[in-house]
Amino acid sequence: MERARHLLVVDDDPEIRDMLHDFLVKSGFRVSTAGDGREMARVLAQWPVDLIVLDVMLPGEDGTSLCRSLRAKSETPVIMLTAMGSEVDRIVGLEVGADDYLVKPFSARELLARIRAILRRCGGPEPVRERPRVLGFAGWSLDQGRRELRTPDRVVVHLSQGEYALLGTLLERAPQVVERTELLEKHRGDTSIPFDRSIDIQISRLRRKLEEGPGGSALIKTVRGIGYQFTATVVDQGESASSGTSSGTGRGT
Repeated sequence: MERARHLLVVDDDPEIRDMLHDFLVKSGFRVSTAGDGREMARVLAQWPVDLIVLDVMLPGEDGTSLCRSLRAKSETPVIMLTAMGSEVDRIVGLEVGADDYLVKPFSARELLARIRAILRRCGGPEPVRERPRVLGFAGWSLDQGRRELRTPDRVVVHLSQGEYALLGTLLERAPQVVERTELLEKHRGDTSIPFDRSIDIQISRLRRKLEEGPGGSALIKTVRGIGYQFTATVVDQGESASSGTSSGTGRGT
């Protein structure tokens, strides 16, 4: 299997970073994020990156300067993001070496199309989806290939489609707090009613099922007025047995 192409999203707005991370991962990419130039440098020092989505307005060194410095030593493609939409700003961004320029607010689907177009021009394989993994937490395991949740005693706990998707989101985002409105949008679509109680009902059902194992009742924490947080450490236990031989590699960024 070809590796997933690795993208780096650099933006000081955590909501934009999280939104793009989730969307691009679902689109078949491996995604790292950074909030400023220093975090960007740390990621680039650790892993090869196929393309950078870089915001212009950053704390400290701005995106234009970072792009100029990056281009002096690397040919990694860069798509600039900015709230400023003048022709002069776009020209400056392209002149310092950006491959493309997108003005906020933008469509995530448009960004995806531009990323794919640039990667095609640069050569190499199209991104492919990662194989299903087994995520472990507090002795429990969620097998994404078999769609099975097992207690620490290896007893299979049945999950509805909605419960499975909800638990998967909480595990992928742990230990971050996931806003209730985000869960509504992600699992009910754009037609969600802001005060819909369906997410709360599914959380209650999920908690009851987690109580079937030791310590399960405390795994999902309610953060009043915001959303929910998965409290246990989540570990990637390797590939699902349904997708081939399991490995013991750790989670990426």
